Amino acid sequence: MGKQAKTAIEPTREENYPEWYQEVIKASDMAEISPVRGCMVIKPWGYALWENIMRSLDDMFKTTGVKNAYFPLFIPINFLEKEAAHVEGFAKECAVVTHHRLEQDENGRLIPAGKLTEPLIVRPTSETIIGDSFSKWVKSYRDLPILINQWANVVRWEMRTRIFLRTSEFLWQEGHTVHATREEAIDRTQMMLEVYRKMAEEYLAIPVITGEKSEAEKFPGAETTTCIEAMMQDRKALQAGTSHFLGQNFARASEIKFQSDKEAEEYGWTTSWGSSTRLIGGLIMTHSDDNGVILPPRVASSHVVLMPIIRKDKDKQMVMDYTDELAARLRNISYYGYPIRVEVDARDIGGARNWEWIKKGIPLRVEIGPKDIASDSVFVGRRDKDPKDKSAMGKDAFADDICRILDEIQNTLFQRALDYRKAHTRNIDDKEAFDHFFTPENKERPEIHGGFAMSHWCGDGACEKKIKERLNVTVRCIPYDQENEDGKCIECGKPSGKRVVFAKAY
Repeated sequence: MGKQAKTAIEPTREENYPEWYQEVIKASDMAEISPVRGCMVIKPWGYALWENIMRSLDDMFKTTGVKNAYFPLFIPINFLEKEAAHVEGFAKECAVVTHHRLEQDENGRLIPAGKLTEPLIVRPTSETIIGDSFSKWVKSYRDLPILINQWANVVRWEMRTRIFLRTSEFLWQEGHTVHATREEAIDRTQMMLEVYRKMAEEYLAIPVITGEKSEAEKFPGAETTTCIEAMMQDRKALQAGTSHFLGQNFARASEIKFQSDKEAEEYGWTTSWGSSTRLIGGLIMTHSDDNGVILPPRVASSHVVLMPIIRKDKDKQMVMDYTDELAARLRNISYYGYPIRVEVDARDIGGARNWEWIKKGIPLRVEIGPKDIASDSVFVGRRDKDPKDKSAMGKDAFADDICRILDEIQNTLFQRALDYRKAHTRNIDDKEAFDHFFTPENKERPEIHGGFAMSHWCGDGACEKKIKERLNVTVRCIPYDQENEDGKCIECGKPSGKRVVFAKAY
């Protein structure tokens, strides 16, 4: 036998971060690659996580007055042509339907037939198709605001894909609103950005920086794109959510007009905002370790697994009764408005059972055997601690304290991620130091570099382009939470009034 691995996941983060990420997903049984190029199958453990994210986001959306609707998957090609910047931004990623049926050739092979008079685009985003509906719904200022969200799938024909982070088809929500004034639309843009910040920090335990995108990085057709940016454990940035102020660009393209209270015809002011299953990838890369996924309790697929230990047949009924009674009691406890989610795993597979749940990232693992029952206690392991670190707790004390324990895990994960980001964020004012910061020390591991550089930028897209071409680094966002500060652009030396976040990104 070879030497036993020290960790459940190989390679480790330190050895090969991209491969580690793929192995963590595989070991957690969250998702797998599908037969369709660039697409994924989200398995029950991964989809339960997405459902919890959806539910929490949906509740927050509805609190702000947003209502859910659904719009077509197919978009006439002429709709995209109406907004020039929009079509330019998405043209290379569009999947196009050109035929509406299949026929068999002389060899029995299926071939496309019934060519469409106008090609249809498989939804890459829905501004144009939703704008068409809004143009019918909006007639008067009394119809405004319109606040709509849809939960859907989209298709963007990516060349390089990675499960959850960038796939040809993925799940998301996209919000779309119309307002009577510019100020209302800008306020909505900021309101939804705050929802995303809250989701990331308070539910996913991912610290984020809020701010605006540069001209080169903003959404095609938007006046302003706001975003939340997070640091992953390879020190790259992940854009975890965006909220766009679209001005009147899409309203003009879709003829979204209304009669104002002054009886003048005006174009509406629109916004759009979205987040996707990319959040799951961000969660994995922020919190997971070399033993697998670590799930923040507030969105975890399940909160606790009860593992009865039965070594003798005569003990089976007693242990299972004790386990089932505890499971029922826990399920009657509310955690953030919903019942505690409990798994009962009675499989007789030895230590493999415990390690399966460690790799799946469940926050709490509870072992229950005859000796524990004799002392009316349970044996508890926490996923935010070393797998060997387990302790006995009285059953009643555990049930009474479970919400506090889950919150403690949640807060530990957030603080750990925040400390990591702080440790790898630098104020840099020297160009040579800037370039060195983003140059990998180990050429065999090009994905690992310095992290986030807070540096001055003059605002000229030419400087950002030069930095991107030289280092593959972009302006991730212009942070809101900073004081004005005089400085010099890190690239050209021209005056700058504030720092921006430079980073490599997914």
